[in-house]
Amino acid sequence: MKREKDITAFLGQDTEFEGELIFQGTIRIDGHFIGKLTAPEGGLVLGEKARVNGDMEVSHVAVSGEVHGNIRAFQRVHLHSQGKVFGNMETPCLVIEEGAL
Repeated sequence: MKREKDITAFLGQDTEFEGELIFQGTIRIDGHFIGKLTAPEGGLVLGEKARVNGDMEVSHVAVSGEVHGNIRAFQRVHLHSQGKVFGNMETPCLVIEEGAL
């Protein structure tokens, strides 16, 4: 699994993106994303200010922001203490820190 410091793309806090994003590697989102995220072998890092409205299918995801949609992660979902997920999650490994929703 790639480490969070091995980010290959970044959507900053003041960024808004709508559509379908298919990627490899690991990306970090700190802005607002509406649509579908697909990376069966890639990872996703959602910062504290991130807001995702849509479904995702990724290898692994670390959530510190907010997700309104379903998560399918082939390796792992990590909900940090300030992370919020409003939807279904499917993953073989789920880590939930105290305070996560």
